[in-house]
Amino acid sequence: MHDHAQDAHQWRDPKRYLWLLALAVPTLPFQAGGLAAVTGIGAMWWWGPVFAFVLLPLIDQVSGKDGENPPEAVMRRLEADRYYRWCTYLYLPLQFGALIWACDRWASGALSVTEALGLAATTGVVAGVAINTAHELGHKRERLERHLSRLALAQTGYGHFYVEHNHGHHIRVATPEDPASSRMGESFWRFLPRAVLGSARSAWRLESRRLERRGRRAWGRHNDVLTAWALTVALFAGLSWAFGLTVLPYLLLQAVAGFCLLESVNYLEHYGLLRQRRPDGRYERVAPRHSWNSNHVVSNLFLFQLQRHSDHHANPLRRYQTLRHFDEAPQLPSGYATMIVVAWFPALWRRIMDPRLVAHVSGDLSKANLHARTTPTTTANAARTGSC
Repeated sequence: MHDHAQDAHQWRDPKRYLWLLALAVPTLPFQAGGLAAVTGIGAMWWWGPVFAFVLLPLIDQVSGKDGENPPEAVMRRLEADRYYRWCTYLYLPLQFGALIWACDRWASGALSVTEALGLAATTGVVAGVAINTAHELGHKRERLERHLSRLALAQTGYGHFYVEHNHGHHIRVATPEDPASSRMGESFWRFLPRAVLGSARSAWRLESRRLERRGRRAWGRHNDVLTAWALTVALFAGLSWAFGLTVLPYLLLQAVAGFCLLESVNYLEHYGLLRQRRPDGRYERVAPRHSWNSNHVVSNLFLFQLQRHSDHHANPLRRYQTLRHFDEAPQLPSGYATMIVVAWFPALWRRIMDPRLVAHVSGDLSKANLHARTTPTTTANAARTGSC
């Protein structure tokens, strides 16, 4: 008889130290500066986007997938291991160290406009992945982690994400009411303004209701949305005071790049997926089939396993190292780094993803979350012919 308890005792996380790769992301501005200095090539200041959207997708294809799950018997021990928490905590000092260093470079006058824009784009990649780190921290019960989450969001001015994601998106995911769930036939460029404005409005409504229940005013220091935005204002004002107003345009550019990167991820995570209504009119419970997953190992390491998104929605408090793969979850053809770039080209995105969505719902597009201008008949025909 096989001794599963002994196997669990002997099991060791094969990725334990590979999670530290995520800490390479906040060092991208330093890497860009070093490469520019060594090579003398000013274009190296654009290293962040090249790394994220060219090099990482190539590495993902070479490294392949990993669909293994930790044994159930080790889950509690793995969750309690504080080493994994420190991997996320350490992102923040590197993140803000890189931001301060970038401000020093922008203020120095040593960079051309093109090089300074490249550094802003590179810093924006750091800021975008910082939202993912904040996402991991913000779901936890410990007060320290929640405070760190809000701090990580300050760089992008997206502090309202803390409220909307936890209390809005996780309730309405894969429904037409969710601004962060994209619809079949909706291009990324249509989704982006809807998601940005919709999430901000939703966060304000949610926070106003919370305060109203407690007998407090929406416009006050207890409003988590206002205090989050105030943190961004204080951060940008402090950096502008320390380095001069010349850094402010670049701070704004890197913030926009950061939250656009987040919304690119949101676009692909639930594209066209729809929870069905129950007889009582409520939506069915969130299941693995309501999130697109990817097991591409390298991008999962850099994103604290965000790509195992189905288990995250089923168990929001579960830490990244214990997230599981589900066979029933629809699978993306590649990792997030690749699919983000694909999403920016709507015709290519639909050619790749619409047939997968049609197959996932067994051809019944009444079970898909459709864009208002998309009809089930025309979309199904296009998906079958590959002309989406």
